[in-house]
Amino acid sequence: MNWYEKLNQYFPVEEMKSKEHMDTLLKEKGSVYFKDEGPHHVLMFAEFPTFSFVDYLFVSKESRGSGLGKKALQFLKDKNKPIILEVEPVDYEDTDSEKRLRFYAREGFEHAASIGYCRRSLATGEANSMEILYWAPNNETEEEIFEAMKKMYGEIHTYKDTHFYGESYEPVSKVLTFEEEEKDNVLDPFNKPVSN
Repeated sequence: MNWYEKLNQYFPVEEMKSKEHMDTLLKEKGSVYFKDEGPHHVLMFAEFPTFSFVDYLFVSKESRGSGLGKKALQFLKDKNKPIILEVEPVDYEDTDSEKRLRFYAREGFEHAASIGYCRRSLATGEANSMEILYWAPNNETEEEIFEAMKKMYGEIHTYKDTHFYGESYEPVSKVLTFEEEEKDNVLDPFNKPVSN
């Protein structure tokens, strides 16, 4: 199974870019968009001067718990700049979503509770709400994370979108919002000590 098939099998259709889109990002945005893969993992990420963005992180089921995800994130953490990623809201019927949030909480990520992120999927036409998580080694603020997300959205998610999908994603001003009144922190349940 190639890297794209691994991602496509794991991530929901509304979150997936087309293979053509990702191949083009790797080729035309090769100084910003990267792929790191091995037999049991795939990491697709964008690296900007002031932050990194995890587009996709996949670790095969049989390799979870072996430290591959931690190692992939450590590679980005070693750059000593914020790491931003999108996650679907926790679905307690989907153990993977809960495990994913627990993993990111353990890795020191914070929930950007003041950032709203909802874009219409070009694959399904449905609104797709996501939560923004970030790791901030230098105490970067949510305002800084918000500005970074806007840059990433314009340079990565919407890059040549009309060419690949026949229509454009919504403009960043409709997709990303900054609210002074924060939402509930999706990582709170995973940051509390487990009682025996």
